[in-house]
Order: sequence, then C-alpha cells, then structure tokens
Amino acid sequence: MTAASDAAATGADATSEPGRDVPDAEARHAEGGGSDPQLGTAAAGIPDVVTDASGERLARAASIGAGAPVLAFDVGGTDIKSALFDAEGNAVGLRRTPTPDAGDDMPARLVERIGELGDALRAQHPDIEPQAVGFVVPGIVDADAGIAVFSSNLGLRNAPLRMLAEQRFGLPVAFDHDVGTASWAEHMLGAARDYPNSVAIIIGTGIAGTILVDGVPYTGGGYAGEIGHSPIGDWPCPCGARGCLEVVASAGAISRRYEEETGAEVDGAKEVIARADAGDAVADRIWNEALDALTMSIAQLTAVVAPEAVVIGGGLSRAGGALFDELRARLAARLSFHRIPVLIPAELSGNAGILGSALRARRVLA
Repeated sequence: MTAASDAAATGADATSEPGRDVPDAEARHAEGGGSDPQLGTAAAGIPDVVTDASGERLARAASIGAGAPVLAFDVGGTDIKSALFDAEGNAVGLRRTPTPDAGDDMPARLVERIGELGDALRAQHPDIEPQAVGFVVPGIVDADAGIAVFSSNLGLRNAPLRMLAEQRFGLPVAFDHDVGTASWAEHMLGAARDYPNSVAIIIGTGIAGTILVDGVPYTGGGYAGEIGHSPIGDWPCPCGARGCLEVVASAGAISRRYEEETGAEVDGAKEVIARADAGDAVADRIWNEALDALTMSIAQLTAVVAPEAVVIGGGLSRAGGALFDELRARLAARLSFHRIPVLIPAELSGNAGILGSALRARRVLA
C-alpha cells in the first residue's frame, strides 16, 4: 500500500527530471497551506507534506508525452499527490498534501478533498482544460466496477469512489489501484521497460506490489499484489491478519518502530538507516529486521513467480546500496538453483503513481 509537497501553488511547472526536488514550492508550503490567492479558500487551508514516510522530499515528475490534458491524483495512506497534466504531458502544480483521516463518511470526504485540489489546479491554470481524471488508491480495488473494496489505511470498504468522483468533477474518471498503476507506469516509462515479466514493489507508508506478465499487471480481481500483507511472521497487523511484511519492513514501520522503542523522533526511515550506519544499536536491529523480511518476501516471489527483475520504488528505494546491495547479498545466500532476479530501483522517483494515474486518465478517453 502504499504507499510515497510542493510545486503546487507556486505554479511552477514540473519537468522531465524525475529525480530533482522542488525547493521553491517547499519554501512556500512547508508551513502548511498555499499562500497563493488563486488556490481558493478551501485548498489554501490544506497543508503541504514536505517529506514522505521515508523522509524523502517530493521530486519533479517526468513527462508522459503529448495527449489530452488530465487531472491526476495518487492517494496514499498518509498523503495525496495531485497534478494537472497539460497537452505536452508535463505535470503542472504538482503537490503533496495530507490524506484525510479514516473515519465516518471517508469516501465522501476523500472525494471532496481531491475535488478541492482539482478546483485549485484549474484555477491556477485556466488555460488548461482537463478532459478526464485519474484517481488511484491503495488496498483491494475493483477497477472495472470503480469500487475500493477494502483499504485498511484509508478505512474504505466497498466504496463507489469512481462514481463519486465522476459526480464531483463532471468528467470521466479512470479509477485503479495505486501500486498496480505505478508499476504499469514503470513498465511504460521507467525501470521495467526491458522486463515485461517482473515484479514491482513500492515501499512507503505500507508495502504493495504488482506482478507484470508480458507487461500487463496481473490483478487477480483486485486481490493480487498485496505483497505487504504476505505473512512472513506472527506479529499482529492492523488489517487483522498476522505476520504481514509491511508491519516491519515498510518505511512507515521502520520509523514508527524506532520512535516507539527509543522515544526519539526521526525524519522518516532515511534517518533510521543513517543512525544504524552511525552505530545506533536499536536502529541497526530494526533496519536488519526490515532487510531480512524483504529478503524473505522476494525469495518467495522468486521461487513461485521467477520474475526477470524486481523493481523497487517508493521512498525507501532511494536508500541506494544500503538497501540494494544488502538485498542482493541476502537473496543470493538464501536461494540456490533459482533464477535470481535483477534488483533495480524504480526510475520514476515517488511519482510513478501519479504518472500512471495520468496515463490511465488519457486511456479512458480512447
């Protein structure tokens, strides 16, 4: 699940530089809420999220190429990315804001939140008229029916989100799973281009993934790809199951576990890894437990699915050798005759979900 701030009210256009931060927008929004009068009252009161669960800042989004202008939203467990894509495929007004707290009437509140963000984007850029909306969420998603079947992080059950979004925007809406869509975007635009049979794992607030078969996500009716909820232990998970991977190995879990054990606040999983490197025993144990859990999960996928590659995205993927070198070594030590997949970082930074959302929106017009 996914699962991962800042160029919004400044009006700064996103470029095709997927790895660059957006410092100007951070300066405008880090204190909570856009100050641009064009944003409108409702959107101006929505604060911006400067860093995600892993401690990473929002990066500029790659171009999706020429086509119809669309609005796109990538809803995660803790934050929402929103952007308006113009006819050249550039993301303008890219922004990351908090996800509403789960609770009563969450479907309506969530759709109203993305509606406010969409209204602000259209007010900022009146010369760009979106033709469709892309809207992706974590959890179990029935994309054909437009229903969020279950999402533990968002508190959604059988929510008709596509219908509600179509009513709110008055436009056709492409509704789908966040990680499935992000993984497909990595195949279309990013690291999985050369690996049609691969697994993409997004590590953010939670963990989710997608199995790509001949470049097409295998959905299993919306139930496939819940790698973060594959059992590898016996600890409780908020979803109701036991031993779920994301309880120990997600970026959110790494920072949360460290804070709970030490009482010290950290700026995401990135800081926990840095403390482990500096000799902090608690951080070292928590990080090694996360690596062992991820290794076990990838080993299971390797034995059962035999992917050509495993593409790892989300904020934790920017940990570099601390993540990839360790996983390669531990995976080789655990397996024997198996075809060990290539382990590669996602290329679309944390923006794969919103890029895929925009691509899906264009396809609904085809």
